[in-house]
Amino acid sequence: MSAHCQVTGRKPQFGKTVSHSHRRHSRRWNPNVQKRRFYLPSEGRTITLNVSTKGLKIIDRDGIESVVAQIRARGEKI
Repeated sequence: MSAHCQVTGRKPQFGKTVSHSHRRHSRRWNPNVQKRRFYLPSEGRTITLNVSTKGLKIIDRDGIESVVAQIRARGEKI
């Protein structure tokens, strides 16, 4: 699977590297996506999410239950 955060929706960005002689080559910037397991107390099971480091901060702030509810509201299957 590509580097895609399930919480924030961050994806790779594309651009050019420019050398000293000003030659340009394509490159991509990947977000810092980690595979993490979270325990859902309401369902009594663990889920695995691909989460960026910004997504981890959002989960710490809002809680895993509300984040999972937002993901399901978008229509993503967990």
